[in-house]
Amino acid sequence: MDSVPAQTHQGFKEAGAASASHLTTTTSLPTKVESRTAVMEALEDIVYGSAAGIVGKYIEYPFDTVKVRLQSQPDHLPLRYTGPLDCFRQSIRADGFLGLYRGISAPLVGAALENSSLFFFERIGRSLLYSSGFAPRDSELSLSALWFTGGFSGAFTSLILTPVELVKCKIQVPDEPGGGGAGARQRQLKPIPVIKEIFRHEGLRGFWHGQLGTLIREAGGCAAWFGSKETTSKWFRGRNERALLKRGASQEEVLASRERPLPLWQQAIAGASAGMSYNFLFFPADTVKSRMQTSPIGGGGDNGGKAATMPKKSFGEEARALWKQAGIKGFYRGCGITVLRSAPSSAFIFMVYDGLKKYFPMA
Repeated sequence: MDSVPAQTHQGFKEAGAASASHLTTTTSLPTKVESRTAVMEALEDIVYGSAAGIVGKYIEYPFDTVKVRLQSQPDHLPLRYTGPLDCFRQSIRADGFLGLYRGISAPLVGAALENSSLFFFERIGRSLLYSSGFAPRDSELSLSALWFTGGFSGAFTSLILTPVELVKCKIQVPDEPGGGGAGARQRQLKPIPVIKEIFRHEGLRGFWHGQLGTLIREAGGCAAWFGSKETTSKWFRGRNERALLKRGASQEEVLASRERPLPLWQQAIAGASAGMSYNFLFFPADTVKSRMQTSPIGGGGDNGGKAATMPKKSFGEEARALWKQAGIKGFYRGCGITVLRSAPSSAFIFMVYDGLKKYFPMA
């Protein structure tokens, strides 16, 4: 096979074939039908991407809380946590298991926005490649093109995601140094007070603090996310076809197999590989971003102490401070637990998304 089979979240669906198999082909449609199909597929991206993102977030959120707390340990103080298990123990001892879900309301909104945006902008990226003549309308995109559309999708999604992640990080790591004491910390455990505090001190621009880190992580990570998913799926399809031919299947049976979705366990592995690639490859940028976004609001709080006069660090300044404190190992704090939790989370995201598109097609 020379090109990757188009999954349910790819391509323009053939007229009359909206049953949404994982291998749809592209065809020329009348203008009105094509426009309606494009609109409905965009709606599918938004609705089903949101649902998939919410499911994935519930699975991964406790691990994400631990990751952020490990990443954001101050560079001028002794490390509070020796590793993920120690962070789990201390967090559960202090707040109970439900404390690991602290502030999940904002991330649920963020997960819905993130995943619907990723699938939506990935579709736009593919449309641009087709309309620019990079690929004929009746052909499937190459793997390199799919990695490009993933990066394109991630770059635009980062603009939506940065404010949500900022609020999430503030809630997950509420005990900021110089943050004004226990009363101030308690007030900031919910999204609305945090949003008001950020706007009061830093204005609208303050919600995009850490944007460069999010851009690097999302553009590079989403290229790997979509690319790894399709690469693994393509390998499984080739493997399945070879197995059919080995059993003496006819050419018609092999072609018919391309119209069926992969077995569930293969979908899960493809989705898991996507999540692990996304999180591992650009983890240092995410670490720097988390440190920037857990810095005290307003540059140090309202207590008039020394921290109040400290300006916020840029991405480069934060990276240099972390390198000076911990070297390369500091950039990978929490990486293991992040990659581990991303496997089931990403597997469920793709399985839910593809399943909804198959069994409840809108187009």
